[in-house]
Amino acid sequence: MERFVFLTFDGLSRGAVYAAFALALVLIWRAARIVNFAQGAMAVAAAYVAYSVTAATGSYWLGFLAALAAGLLLGAVVDRAVMRFVDHTSPLNPVIVALGLVLLIQAVLGMIYGNEFRPAGTPFDRAALTVGGFAVVSPYDLFVFATVGLMMVALAWIFARTPVGLRMRAAAFAPEVSRLLGVNVGGMLALGWALASGVGALAAMLVIPTELGLHPNAMDLVFVSAFTAAVVGGLDSPPGAVVGGLVVGLVLSYVSGYAGSDLTPLAVLVLLLAVLLVRPGGLFAPVTARRV
Repeated sequence: MERFVFLTFDGLSRGAVYAAFALALVLIWRAARIVNFAQGAMAVAAAYVAYSVTAATGSYWLGFLAALAAGLLLGAVVDRAVMRFVDHTSPLNPVIVALGLVLLIQAVLGMIYGNEFRPAGTPFDRAALTVGGFAVVSPYDLFVFATVGLMMVALAWIFARTPVGLRMRAAAFAPEVSRLLGVNVGGMLALGWALASGVGALAAMLVIPTELGLHPNAMDLVFVSAFTAAVVGGLDSPPGAVVGGLVVGLVLSYVSGYAGSDLTPLAVLVLLLAVLLVRPGGLFAPVTARRV
């Protein structure tokens, strides 16, 4: 029982990070109908900015804020300087460009910082607290829950309660009509890329300290899990990304705890195939009427 409780809370903690990263993928998909395969590499680049700032100032929090700022800026730059010029007549073109960005970013990071793993610090202790004789969550896990929760509430408020959020949704779903109504569709698209990249940077800052450390390829496996979470929940559904992230986190935690970590990639693949076979659009995908 103690093992099950610990694995459950550990899975929820990791699932919260997967949910945040999956939400970044959903934001890009809803804004531009692109699966940004460079999201992981962009997040690692922001984490390296945090590493440099923290090393220079000795402050984790300054590095944390620098990573978020770098993520926002990098997302806008990628949209304005790269993705805006991609021919979207074929859905493969953005995918190929995004994969090229992955290779470019990882190569540049390797040349600047090297390819060895670097330690990533945490602001709170990672030792699990004991409640009623059971090891449950650590102070760092509580920090992860709080940070991801605040981020999701902030995004929900932006999209549902602010004029900017309304313009972003309008630009994503009806760009031509939005242009006729005076909405700066290009600016809203750049803002969507910036927000998604900022969310990805936040996820990287939360998950990298729980892995082997900072490395140009540090987010590759996290991207696979987060992409699975986004597909499970539905690429058009932000709430689905959250639920999918938690489900993936729990599945990986239980499989790793009871069957061994070697089987976790297989578990992700089985979960992905099961959802695609039963509901290809995702569990929370909107139901569309059949046309005859």
